[in-house]
Amino acid sequence: MGYVDEVIERVVAKNPGEPEFHQAVKEVLESLRPVVDANEALYRREAVLERLVEPDRQIKFRVPWVDDKGQVQVNVGYRVQFNNSIGPYKGGLRLHPSVNISIIKFLGFEQVFKNSLTSLPIGGGKGGSDFDPKGKSDREVMAFCQSFMTELNKYIGADVDVPAGDIGTGAREIGYMFGQYKRIRGMYEGVLTGKGLSYGGSLARTEATGYGLLYLTDEMLRCNGKDIKGKTVCISGAGNVAIYACKKAQELGAKVVTVSDSTGYVYDPEGIDLAALKEIKEVKRARLTEYKNYRPNAEYHEGRGVWNIPCDIALPCATQNELTIDDAKALVANGCFAVAEGANMPTTLEATKYLQANGVLFAPGKAANAGGVATSALEMSQNSERLSWTFEEVDSKLKTIMVNIFHNMDDAAKRYNFEGDYVVGANIAGFEKVVDAMLAQGVC
Repeated sequence: MGYVDEVIERVVAKNPGEPEFHQAVKEVLESLRPVVDANEALYRREAVLERLVEPDRQIKFRVPWVDDKGQVQVNVGYRVQFNNSIGPYKGGLRLHPSVNISIIKFLGFEQVFKNSLTSLPIGGGKGGSDFDPKGKSDREVMAFCQSFMTELNKYIGADVDVPAGDIGTGAREIGYMFGQYKRIRGMYEGVLTGKGLSYGGSLARTEATGYGLLYLTDEMLRCNGKDIKGKTVCISGAGNVAIYACKKAQELGAKVVTVSDSTGYVYDPEGIDLAALKEIKEVKRARLTEYKNYRPNAEYHEGRGVWNIPCDIALPCATQNELTIDDAKALVANGCFAVAEGANMPTTLEATKYLQANGVLFAPGKAANAGGVATSALEMSQNSERLSWTFEEVDSKLKTIMVNIFHNMDDAAKRYNFEGDYVVGANIAGFEKVVDAMLAQGVC
């Protein structure tokens, strides 16, 4: 049995009941075989893969809070600090009922490579809670966030671990958490990113993941002799990433025809009305069922099915494992030629392999959605310098980072004779920087 297979087997045995984490480890390590095989003696002696798949620490804690009826509620909080070889731990805080240790570990593991790809000095981590902010009052959200930060503050800091937003954690939640951190620690520092502009946030952070997704997608198409202008795009999700991916795609001349949420999806053959989408989701915080009130000719469908709509480019921007093998087959049958992941691991491993086998250009999430964490790192820089850059400055830096990420993963794939396989390329490019730092710093 080879080194990669041994480590995968050990991860599954040591972490039972964690399918998302197993999936992420398998996907990454399988694609690293060429590098590992070329350096097996060194990596075995230094236990590089064993150290890579074992988080530095896993923190789990109780989060008690009081709802508006005076009832005490209890949630579970997590922070997994995975690897800080190239910089402070960096990764979002996810607030969603589905959150468990497997999901947090998979996200933290992916974050190590994603952050490495940005070329910025940030390590990988992730956190969150099974708390659901949907349907909660502002006071209830504040009560939860303050309790959550009362425990989390012990483990984070501007030069230690810098959390950010994620699913369920927007500007409101970050604000409450930052206020509690400042209150407890008595320090005003860049300990969280995604902050409001009035207290250290960065312009373009809201748009960053969606914009970055399109900057990388556009570069991938251009380098493969294609043009995004005039193409039909299907997007899943209707949150921050999906909204700004839709906006940038439209600016680049594409027609976006779908968005979705947890209840169903909208198909608008004339192109998604971005203003209506933003009002529904950002102002009203409502469901997409309201979209037909703005665009009567659009179709609303309950449940799944967004990937059955014919398109040239698919951008999954919702959640993990949303694009299945059946969806992949439907996309290929309908002539889709490019898929770029706006969410974290939204495509199942089986679907990814099917898309690649059928000649679909595929950009993995650790590369394609790295714009958010890249801009978070830029926010950290601004906080450290006590400066605020213009939107244009941040956006320009973001575009440069995303274009470089594409070329770095493209070059890595070519070096190991996997030209066009951007999954392998992204994993190798991210891994090489991390492992160099790990080996340079000794056994730690």
